[in-house]
Amino acid sequence: MHHTYINGKITESQNATIGITDLGFLRGYGLFDYFRTYNGQPFRWDSYWNRFETSAKKMGIPIPISKEETHQIVMQLLGMSGLQNTAFRLILTGGFAADSITMTHPNLVISSEDIHPVPAVQYSEGIKIISHDFVRDLPEIKSTDYKHLMILKPTILAAGASDVLFHKDNEISELSRSNLFVFKENVLITPNAAILNGITRQVVIELAKPFFLVEERPLKVDELFQADEVFTTSSTKRILPITQVDKTIFSEGKVGKNTKFLMQIFDKMIENYH
Repeated sequence: MHHTYINGKITESQNATIGITDLGFLRGYGLFDYFRTYNGQPFRWDSYWNRFETSAKKMGIPIPISKEETHQIVMQLLGMSGLQNTAFRLILTGGFAADSITMTHPNLVISSEDIHPVPAVQYSEGIKIISHDFVRDLPEIKSTDYKHLMILKPTILAAGASDVLFHKDNEISELSRSNLFVFKENVLITPNAAILNGITRQVVIELAKPFFLVEERPLKVDELFQADEVFTTSSTKRILPITQVDKTIFSEGKVGKNTKFLMQIFDKMIENYH
């Protein structure tokens, strides 16, 4: 059973509520972060906290408790879940506003959640995505504003795709909830502008550097379609191969050898994570 912490109190998640005057609900004034545990330990806790803290500072919402207190709550919720591995969502909003606009005291929500694994067939066969001319507002902040993805969901499904890749002014940025990598021969390239700085992205760069030349730089749309291999990274997806973007098929529709190699070393790392 999962539980939720809200402003100092813990309750069963199914009974957790937030009032309708919350600025996250009224004005979309909120941010979140999401991570999971491996072998009973929060994965890259310092990195996820730093990103959460950075997002909060840029949005001007103070975090009401410390990093250490938050970690204690996470571990308490993990213990209460009865699971060794689970997911966690931190949500910070502008709090309740009687006049519907003025922030007084932020609301902090910490929840444990089920991990929703990617279907195994997607790792073995890759996924199809579509591209779309768009760049997120304030992409360096992990805000709760995902309305553009929600608007595009019917288009994605109608195309038989799993996700959407954003680009603007001939430059690739990111997928709706994950980062992009491409291989051109043995060079690994990932966009470095108009993106959320993904923690899994950071980990993949660290793992790849001993074996490949890694370039963090602007990636043109034409370069993407000339790539040899393509994959995406996130907390839930880890390293997920992309074998088709729009009508372009990569690696003859199969998972490329370099992508497979990175998937293997990533899986080995999390197997031994502590």
